[in-house]
Amino acid sequence: MTPHPTRRAALLLGLAGALSGCGFEPVYMAKGNDTGAAAGLAAIEIKPLYERPGQILRQALLGRFRSESGTPRHADLQVNFWITGEAQGVLNFTQPTRIRLVGNANWTLTARDAKSTRLAEGSERVVDGFDIFDTAYFALDLNNEMVQRRIAEEMANRITLRLATWLHAHPTAMG
Repeated sequence: MTPHPTRRAALLLGLAGALSGCGFEPVYMAKGNDTGAAAGLAAIEIKPLYERPGQILRQALLGRFRSESGTPRHADLQVNFWITGEAQGVLNFTQPTRIRLVGNANWTLTARDAKSTRLAEGSERVVDGFDIFDTAYFALDLNNEMVQRRIAEEMANRITLRLATWLHAHPTAMG
């Protein structure tokens, strides 16, 4: 039995009311003189990343930060990103049946001032993997590329959330 649409709407409205009563605020919401974390994210320059997974991560971050050309930049984000792999589920004749990929990122947000003041820093780790079947090398290569893309996208989500939370807590830090 599915709930009636008005019942579902009433539940959502009640949930929204309960969350607003406990002081819940969306991270990207403007507060006082603060224009919100979205404006702070748009004012961050993402330094180039190399290798294909790094390029995918940078593109994902640019999309989440909604940076447009002409927006004044107040800070630089430097990200070191790498992915390592290890074989798992090794058969008796030393053939692995699963590859686990681990994405690691260390990031630093620095102000564009005379001292290059370090504003925030952090590290993230994302784990994913894929199974190896008796398939052609091309299929394994596609699986590897797909998992690396998923890791980069999830890494972008985590870095964006960390920075948005930091910007929300420090509304005047970006000038």
